[in-house]
Parts: sequence; C-alpha cells; structure tokens
Amino acid sequence: MSRNQTAPPSSTIDPYEYPQIVPNHDSTDHHNIAGTSPIITKDVTLNPNHNTWLRIFLPSQALASTSNKTKMFPLIVYYHGGGFTTSSAASTMNNDFCSNTVLQLVVAVVSVEYRLAPKHRLPVAYDDATEAASGNIAYQVGLRASTAVDGFKPLKIRGLVLHHPFFGGSQRTESELRLVNNPILPQSVSDLIWKLALPIGVDRDHEYCNPTVGGGPDHFDQIRKLGWWVLVIGCDGDPLIDHQRELVEILNKKGVLVEAQFNKGDYHGVELMDATKANPLFKFLSHFIKPRFALSRPYYRRYFKVLLMSLFANYFVIFIYHNSKELLYS
Repeated sequence: MSRNQTAPPSSTIDPYEYPQIVPNHDSTDHHNIAGTSPIITKDVTLNPNHNTWLRIFLPSQALASTSNKTKMFPLIVYYHGGGFTTSSAASTMNNDFCSNTVLQLVVAVVSVEYRLAPKHRLPVAYDDATEAASGNIAYQVGLRASTAVDGFKPLKIRGLVLHHPFFGGSQRTESELRLVNNPILPQSVSDLIWKLALPIGVDRDHEYCNPTVGGGPDHFDQIRKLGWWVLVIGCDGDPLIDHQRELVEILNKKGVLVEAQFNKGDYHGVELMDATKANPLFKFLSHFIKPRFALSRPYYRRYFKVLLMSLFANYFVIFIYHNSKELLYS
C-alpha cells in the first residue's frame, strides 16, 4: 500500500449486536437472543462426563434490570417427559412448552438434559436430577430433598406439584383396564417403559414405580413436618389416574397439605401436545404458586425460594426467586 493510499473505512457495526448474540465473560458461550423475541436462551454444560446440560429460558425483560433494581423471577427447573427412555431437552415440543411457560407465568425456566434408559436405568435419571438441583422424577427427587433440607440452605422448598405423574404397579387398576388400548399411553407401552427403565431383576412394585411401597410412605411424614404443599393434577382419560388418586389418598391420611385437580376427559400429557389445553393449566399453576411467594418475597430477595414441581409424566421443576441476570452471566 502506498503512503498516499487511504486505509479502508472501519466498520461501525457491532458484530455481536447484528445477529443478536451476547458474549460470555469467558468468551466460550453465547446467549442467543432473537431481536424481537420475548424469550432469551442459553445452553450450559451440567456434567461433561455424563453429557448432561441445561437450556435456560428467560423473559426478555430480565435484561432490563439495573444495578440498583434487579429483576427477580421464579426459576423453574424442568425435566422433560418421555418415560425415562425417549425425548430430549432439545426437542421442539419441550422447547415450545418451556417458551410458553416463560410467557404465561413470567418465570425463568431451566430445562435439563438427563440420561435415558435402557442404557442408563433408574436411578440414573434421579441422580442427574439431583445433580441439577419429572411427575415421577419430581416425586423421587422430592423424597430425597425432604431428608436433606439443611443441605439446601438458604433454599427453602415450599411444595411439590405432580402433573400427570407416571406411576404404576403389578396389580392392574380399573383405569388401566378401562384404557388398556389408550392411543396416547396404551398399557403395553407403560409396561415396556418400566421393563426398560427399572433396575434389572425388579418388577413394577418397586418404589421407583409404585409410590405406595418401599420407603416412600415414610418420607410423607417428613414432608408433612416440613409443611410442604403437594399439588396433584391429572385427568380421567389417563390410564394412570387411579395410581394418582391413590397417592392423594395416602397423602391425606398422612396429614400432608395436598390439593388435587382431576379433569374430565383429555389424555396423558395433553398440555404438551395441544397448546390450547395449556392455558387452563398455567392459570391454575399461577393461582397455586404466586400467593406462596408473594408474602415472603421481600425477605428472600438475597436468597432463594423453592417449589418443586412436576409436569407431564417424568419431569419436575423448581421455583426460585433469584437474580435472573446471574443465570446468563455465570
């Protein structure tokens, strides 16, 4: 280049702003942010040895907070359904449901990719869930958490919500016989799922499948002492509804604070497969969740407030009041 030749003009466009991505502090990850989208997402490795990871969903207003006034959102840790054997946190159905959850409840969602059976039989999914922190995964992790609450401090677990929890047993129930060939969850499929997911050599009367056996009922006393609320949601078009109702009866007998809602018709996991059915669910969850945080929120702004939940078969969520920006920039 000659001395008289002018240098080419410098670009004035921020290369990160143009495609709507933001670099992390360590320059290894990026937050994909759609310019007009109300949702912000980010993927984070959970355990590289197990190939487990998290997908974070945030409402866009999470970035609108200032250093003087931090936005606080409930945080939902979500475990996808699929009977322990199929599906992924990366699936379109689960991503759409998480995004809809953020929009409808104005919360942050962390979707967890856990290991699947039959390669990784139970309790591997429960171990992955505990490491990160379904209805069945939520139930089992909730039982574990009830015996180790001191280790969660300053977290305080407020309740457990089971939505269409995936339970079973060796003895057929009336609803299983009535809906043996249910097109969404036929009995033969449920049996196969448990055959692939349970530890080798056990039957469906193992405590991972049947909540009425093993150490589960003993944990209910601890849940009662802790003052947790338990919400169970189902429908009579789900072959598993009798198992769900039986759990509610046991919880009531144990003196646990339990609330149940069993809808007419519908089918297992209806809210994920039919978005129009999800709105009543979100309305009910909002009615259940928000009052339990509203009174204690100012005191816990520096800490966490937790509610374990499960939605659709095999995933659970945790609600935490937390600094939402820390989810992105950590």
